[in-house]
Amino acid sequence: MSLFTPLIWMLIILPIVIIALIKSEKGPLKYLAFFVLYFLFDCYLQQLSMKFINLEFMGLRFTWAGKLLSLATSLVVIYTVSKSDRQEIGFTTKTNAKKLVKSGLLFFFGFLLFDFIFKMILFPKGGSFNLETFAFQATMPGLTEEIAFRGISLWLLDKVFISEWTFKGLKFGWGFIIVTLLFGVVHGAVLTEQHAFKFDVVTIVYLALISSLSVGLLRKFSGNLIYPILGHNTINLMNAIIRIL
Repeated sequence: MSLFTPLIWMLIILPIVIIALIKSEKGPLKYLAFFVLYFLFDCYLQQLSMKFINLEFMGLRFTWAGKLLSLATSLVVIYTVSKSDRQEIGFTTKTNAKKLVKSGLLFFFGFLLFDFIFKMILFPKGGSFNLETFAFQATMPGLTEEIAFRGISLWLLDKVFISEWTFKGLKFGWGFIIVTLLFGVVHGAVLTEQHAFKFDVVTIVYLALISSLSVGLLRKFSGNLIYPILGHNTINLMNAIIRIL
């Protein structure tokens, strides 16, 4: 993957950001700059770790080092802000009212059922069981990506774009839309090292509207990051299981 790829991701979502700047009530724009800096730093930290930190001597082929560095970066950010900010990020064990949590879980499992049926039809089957695959998918993606996307990034964007829509008593804004779409873009667009641009619009739309939206709603309805982390890893584990059926 080219080092220009994270910049391309930013350019792809730029039109949405511009619309948000025009349409929404705005808070301090410095938080938009903080979001861009945090996102790019996290991306390049993970990308460069793949080049310079090789764990194959330990028999590991997944990006454990990059994910752990990403997690460490996020924790540094989280523990340099106030306790109230940590709660806004979702780094807390407190939850919203049980009724809201149940609603969030119903939404998530509804999306998950659709996702399961869709992937059972389209995913290639007959793969072999690999312990590292299951260990990685059960931990790292949800832990790092949810803290980065639905935690810190959403928190920063919500400070810029004041939430103006209400659904079941919860506030939603342009920050939620941007993070939801960005997650799909990150997984569906890439510039290779040979400068070939690959843009999988189906992957982007599907991940944004199914996976990203489902854990995003779980984040909002639960009030913390624990539920979306578990939900994210559940989706990844489901994908791994389907591939070996």
